[in-house]
Amino acid sequence: MVCNMYGMSFYLLRIYCRRGHEIRCVQRRILLETLANELPGDTIRYSSKVVSIDGSGYLKLVHLSDGLILKAKVLIGCDGVNSAVAKWLGFKMPALVGRSAIRGSVYYEHSHGFEPKSLRYFDEGVRFGVVPCNDTSIYWFFTFSSSSQNEEMEESSAKMKQFVLGKLGKIPDNMRAVIEKTELDDIILSPLTFRPPWEILWGSISKTNVCVAGDAFHPMTPDIGQGGCAALEDGVILARCLGEALRDKQGMSSEEEYKRIEMGLQSYARERRWRAFELISTAHMVGYIQQSNGRVLNFLRNRVLATFLARLPLKIASYDCGKLRAS
Repeated sequence: MVCNMYGMSFYLLRIYCRRGHEIRCVQRRILLETLANELPGDTIRYSSKVVSIDGSGYLKLVHLSDGLILKAKVLIGCDGVNSAVAKWLGFKMPALVGRSAIRGSVYYEHSHGFEPKSLRYFDEGVRFGVVPCNDTSIYWFFTFSSSSQNEEMEESSAKMKQFVLGKLGKIPDNMRAVIEKTELDDIILSPLTFRPPWEILWGSISKTNVCVAGDAFHPMTPDIGQGGCAALEDGVILARCLGEALRDKQGMSSEEEYKRIEMGLQSYARERRWRAFELISTAHMVGYIQQSNGRVLNFLRNRVLATFLARLPLKIASYDCGKLRAS
Protein backbone atom coordinates (compact mmCIF):
# COMPACT_ATOMS: atom_id res chain seq x y z
CA MET A 1 0.00 0.00 0.00
CA VAL A 2 1.25 3.48 -0.87
CA CYS A 3 -0.29 6.72 0.33
CA ASN A 4 0.45 10.20 1.62
CA MET A 5 0.20 10.94 5.32
CA TYR A 6 1.57 13.60 7.65
CA GLY A 7 3.20 15.27 4.64
CA MET A 8 5.32 12.20 3.83
CA SER A 9 4.49 9.40 1.41
CA PHE A 10 4.90 5.90 2.75
CA TYR A 11 4.89 2.23 1.81
CA LEU A 12 3.19 -0.36 3.97
CA LEU A 13 4.70 -3.74 3.22
CA ARG A 14 3.39 -6.77 5.06
CA ILE A 15 6.03 -9.36 5.88
CA TYR A 16 4.50 -12.42 4.31
CA CYS A 17 5.13 -15.54 2.25
CA ARG A 18 5.30 -15.05 -1.49
CA ARG A 19 5.39 -18.33 -3.38
CA GLY A 20 6.78 -20.03 -0.30
CA HIS A 21 9.39 -17.33 0.37
CA GLU A 22 9.18 -15.94 3.89
CA ILE A 23 10.61 -12.47 4.56
CA ARG A 24 12.44 -12.10 7.87
CA CYS A 25 14.44 -9.35 9.52
CA VAL A 26 17.50 -10.96 11.14
CA GLN A 27 19.98 -9.02 13.26
CA ARG A 28 23.55 -9.26 11.99
CA ARG A 29 24.97 -10.05 15.44
CA ILE A 30 22.64 -13.02 15.92
CA LEU A 31 23.36 -14.33 12.42
CA LEU A 32 27.14 -14.11 12.88
CA GLU A 33 27.00 -15.75 16.31
CA THR A 34 24.85 -18.57 14.94
CA LEU A 35 27.26 -19.24 12.08
CA ALA A 36 30.33 -18.97 14.32
CA ASN A 37 28.90 -21.45 16.82
CA GLU A 38 28.81 -24.12 14.09
CA LEU A 39 32.60 -23.97 13.71
CA PRO A 40 35.34 -25.53 15.86
CA GLY A 41 36.49 -23.19 18.60
CA ASP A 42 39.91 -22.33 17.12
CA THR A 43 38.68 -21.70 13.56
CA ILE A 44 38.17 -17.92 13.75
CA ARG A 45 40.97 -15.43 14.41
CA TYR A 46 39.57 -12.06 15.43
CA SER A 47 41.25 -8.67 14.88
CA SER A 48 43.54 -10.17 12.24
CA LYS A 49 43.78 -7.72 9.37
CA VAL A 50 45.18 -9.00 6.07
CA VAL A 51 48.29 -7.03 5.11
CA SER A 52 49.37 -8.78 1.92
CA ILE A 53 48.94 -11.95 -0.14
CA ASP A 54 51.74 -13.94 -1.81
CA GLY A 55 51.98 -17.19 -3.73
CA SER A 56 54.09 -20.19 -2.81
CA GLY A 57 53.71 -23.08 -5.19
CA TYR A 58 50.12 -24.29 -5.00
CA LEU A 59 49.46 -22.33 -1.81
CA LYS A 60 48.62 -18.72 -1.01
CA LEU A 61 50.45 -17.03 1.86
CA VAL A 62 48.23 -14.62 3.78
CA HIS A 63 50.24 -12.12 5.86
CA LEU A 64 48.34 -10.76 8.89
CA SER A 65 48.95 -7.54 10.78
CA ASP A 66 50.05 -9.45 13.88
CA GLY A 67 52.92 -11.05 11.92
CA LEU A 68 51.27 -14.44 11.45
CA ILE A 69 51.43 -16.04 7.98
CA LEU A 70 48.62 -18.41 7.00
CA LYS A 71 49.06 -21.02 4.27
CA ALA A 72 45.91 -21.65 2.25
CA LYS A 73 44.99 -24.15 -0.46
CA VAL A 74 41.93 -21.98 -1.12
CA LEU A 75 41.68 -18.29 -0.23
CA ILE A 76 38.12 -16.92 -0.06
CA GLY A 77 37.97 -13.19 0.61
CA CYS A 78 34.97 -12.36 2.80
CA ASP A 79 36.74 -9.38 4.34
CA GLY A 80 34.14 -6.68 3.71
CA VAL A 81 33.92 -3.60 1.54
CA ASN A 82 37.59 -2.71 2.10
CA SER A 83 38.69 -6.21 1.11
CA ALA A 84 42.42 -6.85 0.67
CA VAL A 85 41.55 -9.97 -1.34
CA ALA A 86 39.33 -8.00 -3.73
CA LYS A 87 42.19 -5.54 -4.21
CA TRP A 88 44.55 -8.44 -4.98
CA LEU A 89 42.08 -9.64 -7.63
CA GLY A 90 42.12 -6.19 -9.23
CA PHE A 91 38.88 -4.66 -7.96
CA LYS A 92 38.80 -0.97 -7.10
CA MET A 93 37.51 0.39 -3.82
CA PRO A 94 33.69 0.64 -3.71
CA ALA A 95 32.30 3.97 -4.91
CA LEU A 96 30.34 6.43 -2.78
CA VAL A 97 26.75 6.97 -3.95
CA GLY A 98 26.28 10.36 -2.28
CA ARG A 99 23.89 9.06 0.36
CA SER A 100 24.35 8.05 3.99
CA ALA A 101 22.37 5.91 6.40
CA ILE A 102 21.73 6.16 10.11
CA ARG A 103 20.59 2.81 11.46
CA GLY A 104 19.50 1.56 14.84
CA SER A 105 17.87 -1.21 16.83
CA VAL A 106 15.54 -0.79 19.77
CA TYR A 107 14.61 -3.44 22.33
CA TYR A 108 11.46 -3.69 24.44
CA GLU A 109 10.99 -5.56 27.69
CA HIS A 110 7.52 -6.55 26.57
CA SER A 111 5.80 -6.51 23.18
CA HIS A 112 6.34 -3.36 21.10
CA GLY A 113 2.81 -3.55 19.68
CA PHE A 114 3.75 -3.29 15.99
CA GLU A 115 2.27 -5.69 13.45
CA PRO A 116 4.64 -7.75 11.24
CA LYS A 117 4.77 -5.04 8.60
CA SER A 118 7.58 -2.96 7.17
CA LEU A 119 6.73 0.75 7.22
CA ARG A 120 8.73 2.94 4.85
CA TYR A 121 8.28 6.71 4.69
CA PHE A 122 9.88 8.91 2.10
CA ASP A 123 10.07 12.61 1.34
CA GLU A 124 12.30 14.77 -0.81
CA GLY A 125 15.83 13.46 -0.35
CA VAL A 126 15.16 11.29 2.72
CA ARG A 127 13.74 7.86 3.58
CA PHE A 128 12.77 6.35 6.91
CA GLY A 129 11.83 2.74 7.60
CA VAL A 130 10.80 0.57 10.54
CA VAL A 131 10.96 -3.23 10.44
CA PRO A 132 9.95 -5.43 13.41
CA CYS A 133 12.47 -8.25 13.94
CA ASN A 134 10.28 -10.08 16.44
CA ASP A 135 7.80 -9.17 19.20
CA THR A 136 10.38 -7.31 21.31
CA SER A 137 12.88 -5.73 18.89
CA ILE A 138 12.69 -3.32 15.95
CA TYR A 139 15.22 -2.32 13.31
CA TRP A 140 14.98 1.16 11.78
CA PHE A 141 16.88 3.16 9.17
CA PHE A 142 17.05 6.73 7.94
CA THR A 143 18.83 7.53 4.65
CA PHE A 144 19.67 11.01 3.42
CA SER A 145 21.93 12.89 1.04
CA SER A 146 25.47 13.11 2.40
CA SER A 147 26.90 16.47 3.42
CA SER A 148 29.65 18.02 5.52
CA GLN A 149 27.36 17.55 8.52
CA ASN A 150 28.19 13.83 8.43
CA GLU A 151 31.64 14.44 9.93
CA GLU A 152 30.10 16.26 12.88
CA MET A 153 27.67 13.43 13.57
CA GLU A 154 30.08 10.52 13.13
CA GLU A 155 31.57 11.03 16.57
CA SER A 156 28.27 11.53 18.38
CA SER A 157 25.35 9.11 18.46
CA ALA A 158 23.35 11.77 20.27
CA LYS A 159 23.71 14.11 17.29
CA MET A 160 22.68 11.30 14.93
CA LYS A 161 19.55 10.66 16.96
CA GLN A 162 18.67 14.34 17.12
CA PHE A 163 19.29 14.74 13.38
CA VAL A 164 16.83 11.94 12.58
CA LEU A 165 14.16 13.26 14.95
CA GLY A 166 14.52 16.73 13.47
CA LYS A 167 14.17 15.51 9.89
CA LEU A 168 11.15 13.28 10.38
CA GLY A 169 8.62 16.07 10.77
CA LYS A 170 5.07 15.03 11.56
CA ILE A 171 4.86 11.26 11.78
CA PRO A 172 2.76 8.99 14.04
CA ASP A 173 3.73 9.12 17.70
CA ASN A 174 4.51 5.40 17.90
CA MET A 175 6.97 5.76 15.02
CA ARG A 176 8.74 8.70 16.65
CA ALA A 177 8.85 6.76 19.92
CA VAL A 178 10.93 4.04 18.21
CA ILE A 179 13.74 6.55 17.60
CA GLU A 180 13.38 8.19 21.01
CA LYS A 181 13.64 4.84 22.81
CA THR A 182 16.78 3.71 20.92
CA GLU A 183 19.90 3.62 23.10
CA LEU A 184 22.83 5.67 21.79
CA ASP A 185 25.08 2.59 21.66
CA ASP A 186 22.64 1.01 19.19
CA ILE A 187 22.87 3.78 16.56
CA ILE A 188 25.42 3.92 13.73
CA LEU A 189 26.05 6.17 10.72
CA SER A 190 27.76 5.07 7.52
CA PRO A 191 28.16 6.42 3.98
CA LEU A 192 26.54 4.16 1.39
CA THR A 193 28.82 2.57 -1.18
CA PHE A 194 28.52 0.09 -4.03
CA ARG A 195 30.65 -1.66 -6.60
CA PRO A 196 29.73 -0.31 -10.06
CA PRO A 197 27.89 -3.15 -11.85
CA TRP A 198 30.19 -3.07 -14.89
CA GLU A 199 33.12 -3.99 -12.62
CA ILE A 200 31.23 -7.15 -11.68
CA LEU A 201 30.78 -8.02 -15.36
CA TRP A 202 34.39 -7.42 -16.41
CA GLY A 203 36.30 -7.98 -13.16
CA SER A 204 38.02 -11.13 -11.88
CA ILE A 205 35.78 -12.72 -9.26
CA SER A 206 38.26 -15.58 -9.02
CA LYS A 207 41.88 -16.11 -10.02
CA THR A 208 43.80 -19.37 -9.56
CA ASN A 209 42.84 -20.55 -6.05
CA VAL A 210 41.48 -17.18 -4.83
CA CYS A 211 37.96 -15.72 -4.94
CA VAL A 212 35.73 -13.23 -3.14
CA ALA A 213 32.28 -13.48 -1.56
CA GLY A 214 29.89 -11.27 0.39
CA ASP A 215 30.61 -7.53 0.61
CA ALA A 216 34.13 -8.12 -0.67
CA PHE A 217 32.52 -9.31 -3.91
CA HIS A 218 29.30 -7.30 -4.33
CA PRO A 219 29.02 -4.31 -1.95
CA MET A 220 25.62 -2.76 -2.58
CA THR A 221 23.33 -0.14 -1.10
CA PRO A 222 20.83 -1.52 1.44
CA ASP A 223 17.76 -0.39 -0.51
CA ILE A 224 16.43 -3.90 -1.21
CA GLY A 225 17.74 -5.59 1.95
CA GLN A 226 19.74 -8.28 0.10
CA GLY A 227 23.36 -7.71 1.13
CA GLY A 228 23.51 -10.38 3.83
CA CYS A 229 21.17 -12.68 1.89
CA ALA A 230 23.46 -12.53 -1.14
CA ALA A 231 26.44 -13.49 1.05
CA LEU A 232 24.57 -16.59 2.23
CA GLU A 233 23.77 -17.45 -1.39
CA ASP A 234 27.50 -17.10 -2.15
CA GLY A 235 28.33 -19.54 0.63
CA VAL A 236 25.94 -22.23 -0.57
CA ILE A 237 26.99 -22.01 -4.21
CA LEU A 238 30.71 -21.75 -3.44
CA ALA A 239 30.57 -24.83 -1.20
CA ARG A 240 28.69 -26.76 -3.87
CA CYS A 241 31.11 -25.79 -6.65
CA LEU A 242 34.19 -26.68 -4.59
CA GLY A 243 32.61 -29.89 -3.37
CA GLU A 244 31.85 -31.04 -6.89
CA ALA A 245 35.32 -30.07 -8.10
CA LEU A 246 37.08 -31.99 -5.32
CA ARG A 247 34.89 -35.08 -5.38
CA ASP A 248 36.88 -38.34 -5.36
CA LYS A 249 40.12 -36.55 -4.47
CA GLN A 250 41.73 -39.60 -2.89
CA GLY A 251 45.16 -40.15 -4.42
CA MET A 252 45.02 -36.82 -6.26
CA SER A 253 48.32 -34.98 -6.79
CA SER A 254 48.82 -31.42 -5.51
CA GLU A 255 48.85 -30.13 -9.07
CA GLU A 256 45.57 -31.84 -9.94
CA GLU A 257 43.97 -30.61 -6.72
CA TYR A 258 45.10 -27.07 -7.52
CA LYS A 259 43.60 -27.26 -11.01
CA ARG A 260 40.31 -28.63 -9.70
CA ILE A 261 40.08 -25.87 -7.10
CA GLU A 262 40.65 -23.31 -9.84
CA MET A 263 37.90 -24.90 -11.94
CA GLY A 264 35.52 -24.94 -8.96
CA LEU A 265 36.09 -21.25 -8.28
CA GLN A 266 35.60 -20.42 -11.95
CA SER A 267 32.27 -22.27 -11.88
CA TYR A 268 31.25 -20.28 -8.79
CA ALA A 269 32.20 -17.00 -10.49
CA ARG A 270 30.14 -17.83 -13.58
CA GLU A 271 27.08 -18.70 -11.51
CA ARG A 272 27.24 -15.61 -9.30
CA ARG A 273 28.30 -12.90 -11.76
CA TRP A 274 24.87 -12.02 -13.22
CA ARG A 275 23.05 -12.44 -9.91
CA ALA A 276 25.46 -9.95 -8.27
CA PHE A 277 25.07 -7.58 -11.23
CA GLU A 278 21.27 -7.73 -10.86
CA LEU A 279 21.31 -7.13 -7.10
CA ILE A 280 23.72 -4.18 -7.20
CA SER A 281 21.92 -2.52 -10.13
CA THR A 282 18.45 -2.98 -8.64
CA ALA A 283 19.45 -1.71 -5.20
CA HIS A 284 21.08 1.39 -6.68
CA MET A 285 18.10 2.11 -8.94
CA VAL A 286 15.54 1.67 -6.14
CA GLY A 287 17.48 3.92 -3.76
CA TYR A 288 17.98 6.59 -6.40
CA ILE A 289 14.28 6.75 -7.29
CA GLN A 290 12.86 6.48 -3.78
CA GLN A 291 15.19 9.12 -2.37
CA SER A 292 14.85 11.53 -5.27
CA ASN A 293 14.15 15.21 -4.62
CA GLY A 294 13.28 16.09 -8.22
CA ARG A 295 9.71 16.87 -9.29
CA VAL A 296 9.60 14.50 -12.24
CA LEU A 297 11.02 11.51 -10.37
CA ASN A 298 8.85 12.27 -7.34
CA PHE A 299 5.75 12.23 -9.54
CA LEU A 300 6.78 8.96 -11.19
CA ARG A 301 7.66 7.40 -7.83
CA ASN A 302 4.39 8.36 -6.14
CA ARG A 303 1.95 8.02 -9.04
CA VAL A 304 3.39 5.53 -11.52
CA LEU A 305 6.10 3.34 -9.97
CA ALA A 306 4.81 3.00 -6.41
CA THR A 307 3.38 -0.51 -6.70
CA PHE A 308 6.33 -1.72 -8.78
CA LEU A 309 8.87 -0.41 -6.24
CA ALA A 310 6.96 -1.93 -3.33
CA ARG A 311 6.90 -5.38 -4.94
CA LEU A 312 10.42 -5.38 -6.36
CA PRO A 313 12.28 -6.30 -3.13
CA LEU A 314 9.98 -9.29 -2.66
CA LYS A 315 10.41 -10.38 -6.25
CA ILE A 316 14.19 -10.20 -6.21
CA ALA A 317 14.34 -12.02 -2.86
CA SER A 318 12.48 -14.99 -4.37
CA TYR A 319 15.67 -16.64 -5.59
CA ASP A 320 16.60 -20.30 -5.25
CA CYS A 321 20.34 -20.82 -4.98
CA GLY A 322 19.93 -24.59 -4.84
CA LYS A 323 20.95 -27.06 -2.18
CA LEU A 324 24.14 -28.58 -0.86
CA ARG A 325 24.42 -32.28 -1.57
CA ALA A 326 26.03 -34.68 0.85
CA SER A 327 29.21 -36.21 -0.54
